[in-house]
Amino acid sequence: MEVEIEKCVSLLKEGKVILYPTDTVWGIGCDATCEEALMRIYRIKQRNEKKSMIILLDSIQRLPMYVKKIPLIAWDLLSHVTRPTTFIYQTAYNLPEKLIHEDGTIAIRIVQHEFCRRVIRSLGRPLISTSANIAGEPTPQTYDHISQQVISQMDYVVSPDLATSTDFKPSRVIKFLDDYNFTIIRD
Repeated sequence: MEVEIEKCVSLLKEGKVILYPTDTVWGIGCDATCEEALMRIYRIKQRNEKKSMIILLDSIQRLPMYVKKIPLIAWDLLSHVTRPTTFIYQTAYNLPEKLIHEDGTIAIRIVQHEFCRRVIRSLGRPLISTSANIAGEPTPQTYDHISQQVISQMDYVVSPDLATSTDFKPSRVIKFLDDYNFTIIRD
């Protein structure tokens, strides 16, 4: 795992795009603060640039670096969540404009996958996470379901041996409405 982490961090620092396992499905990722790499992911996925993407963080302590005002209820939910859950926060900042939705929100998941956490910690910045498919196509359940069209456009593909997810579906998505209220977008 150490060699894979070092390789990924080195490439991410160079603005490269990787294919990697997460705590849900395989993701296409880059350093979330690198706008050039972010734009490349939009092209690879043939995705509308108005659709924002999820970022992964390694710990809740990093949230204030990218969210100006964290809802009070967020701390309770984050400490009790047991399955991969992406939260949409209202006051995103310190990220490329293209990554922040036009309404000022950002989708963030505190990742539980050890490989991802260690890559993010070593990189010192959040990681983009978007499913490894062309926009509009089904989300691949495992590495074997990822199209060659997607794989061939990656700068690096992490070893499938590091995939430990057993859920094989995208994360739950919850949007905070204010300090005390939220809505479930995807369960």
